[in-house]
Amino acid sequence: MPDMKTREQIRGIAYAFQESRILLTAHELGIFTALGGGKHTSGGIASLLGTDPRATDRLMNALCAMGLLEKENGRFSNSPAAAQCLVEGSPGYLGGLMHTVHLWDTWTTLTGAVKAGTGILPRPGSDGGEEWVSAFIAAMHDRAVRQAPAVVGQLDLAGVTRVLDVGGGSGAYAMAFVRAKAGLSAVVFDLPNVLPLTASYIERDGLSGQVSTVAGDYLRDDLGGGFDVVFLSAIIHSNSAGENAELIRKCARALRPGGCVVVQDFIMDEERVAPSHGAFFALNMLVGTEAGDTYTESEVSAWMIAAGLSGVSRQGTPFGTSQIVGRLHG
Repeated sequence: MPDMKTREQIRGIAYAFQESRILLTAHELGIFTALGGGKHTSGGIASLLGTDPRATDRLMNALCAMGLLEKENGRFSNSPAAAQCLVEGSPGYLGGLMHTVHLWDTWTTLTGAVKAGTGILPRPGSDGGEEWVSAFIAAMHDRAVRQAPAVVGQLDLAGVTRVLDVGGGSGAYAMAFVRAKAGLSAVVFDLPNVLPLTASYIERDGLSGQVSTVAGDYLRDDLGGGFDVVFLSAIIHSNSAGENAELIRKCARALRPGGCVVVQDFIMDEERVAPSHGAFFALNMLVGTEAGDTYTESEVSAWMIAAGLSGVSRQGTPFGTSQIVGRLHG
């Protein structure tokens, strides 16, 4: 007979989706923000949000069971954690959760994607869908803005005056570069439908004079030239191996002599089973892209060497990712 602990652990994994879906539905409906700092009945929240009263009550009861809401005398309020992280406008607001709502839809197709060997849903961002793009960039910014200072701080910026941030999204890393060294300027290269969002983040931080933008598709367009650092964070996992090989060649061509290409991403061991978050992320790329994947150090190094870069090195970051750096000597 199977070990009961193992049996219950497996059952727990199978049912783990329930709490995730409860949280995401509550976020999608705006329940936490509607509650704010007050105490309300579920009927009052249902009336405010235009949802069914009985169903809303049961959802909010479940949120209490999860510790995200509190209930007293029939009135609900946010728990301290929910007030800090799930109410729009709060200092720790997890605005990127709307992107996780969208990921739910793609992950539901995992069985079909494994059969097909590729994502089977149209890529939401490819047609410039405003809601999807805005949620995606918000999610990426929420993570990047917290990590960028430490990540950029690991790089040697001696002699660096111009940085190209390829697929730079909100510009979080570009802004971290210009903050890290006086006199440094950065360019964010991204799709035309992304750059209005990029500009808003840059303007909000008062760095429009140091961070500029260039519109283009890094798989199809030239990246320009004269850069000391070409930086690619969370880019290679969206592409096939062949696309990455060509992209690294483009990046190398954009460098000044002595400059470097920096790839930051989940870098897998040669068996592709560790780190675990990278193994999971490979499936995220399977369901969400045409040919994306996570890659090994040997694969990234090979692309850099083929592009004429040398002295390839790797260092970890505090966030479970790695930086692989290749330099153009000349």
